[in-house]
Amino acid sequence: MANILNFIKPGVLNAMDMKILFSLAKQHKFAIPAINCINTDSINSVLETAAQIKSPVIIQFSYGGSAFISGLGLKTSYVHQPSIIGAISGAQHVHLLSKYYKIPVILHTDHCDKDHLPWIDGLLEKGKEFFKEYKKPLFSSHMIDLSKENIKNNIFISSQYLKKVTNINMILEIELGCTGGEEDGIDNSMIQKKYLYTDTKDIFYAYKKLNKISNNFIIAAAFGNVHGVYQPGKILLKPSILKKAQQYISNKISNLPNNPLNFVFHGGSGTNIKDIQKSINYGVIKFNIDTDMQWASWKGVLDFYLLNHEYLNGQLGNPTGKDQPNKKYYDPRIWLRNSQNYSVKYLKNVFIKLNAKNIL
Repeated sequence: MANILNFIKPGVLNAMDMKILFSLAKQHKFAIPAINCINTDSINSVLETAAQIKSPVIIQFSYGGSAFISGLGLKTSYVHQPSIIGAISGAQHVHLLSKYYKIPVILHTDHCDKDHLPWIDGLLEKGKEFFKEYKKPLFSSHMIDLSKENIKNNIFISSQYLKKVTNINMILEIELGCTGGEEDGIDNSMIQKKYLYTDTKDIFYAYKKLNKISNNFIIAAAFGNVHGVYQPGKILLKPSILKKAQQYISNKISNLPNNPLNFVFHGGSGTNIKDIQKSINYGVIKFNIDTDMQWASWKGVLDFYLLNHEYLNGQLGNPTGKDQPNKKYYDPRIWLRNSQNYSVKYLKNVFIKLNAKNIL
């Protein structure tokens, strides 16, 4: 395939760029990894990997992850302010560095349920100011997760946000059907299994209503997805749900391209390669990763400690002498770098599984 940089430029993408990228992804059968980041260490690991593997990437912040970026010690009178500030801080870091890493980045906010919509409202206010000044969006896209609402209420609220993001050249991600498990305080671990599989008619209803406003949306449709890790065989993924929805809409509406919908795969950690390939064939262009990245990051720290524990029991004293300094072992830059190296190694394998290697 042609170099994607012939179509889009390095840096944070807008909605027009994203739609070009998604079209190329479906045409050439690849998906873009979306990684939850909670600090500059994790952001930089993702940028480094994407630059080495030569691919666009999606960096996303959750509500809790955004609050962590601003610092959990930050106390404000407005409960949502730390998450608003943290997301803006992370966004500014990505805007600055992505051009130096020379990669296109989709900057996204993840899972925002109804109770946390003021977080997105605050980011949209800042986003309008940013757009007015720089003629580009602060974030590429926002996700609102109203999957626990009935379909009509979900799409009614989603419609209001679609109008807002479209005005500043952004994309909206919505969720239809629930992703199981627990992530960032949203606990669907006890949800009835029937809600883990989205009804085709709900997908059609959402597409028909939203497309009247704008085509600046993507859909996280549930097909058995679960956040976190789980025993093999416990979760039954049904990517055929995505295929059925694509065919249903194509039959209902004439003159649509093949796989007209842009789908999102939530709960990607631990997924079998065959299910990944099927989902990409059925229109998945965004593949979310969080849990496995958290483990890779931690394993880098753990293995560094196990290998060097004799140098990490005090500032002085190790096998080379009781008065010998250990600074070069406990310096955070040393063990954090090992954590980053493990994250990069894991994430490279994700890009390869998603067929997103050497496309820049």
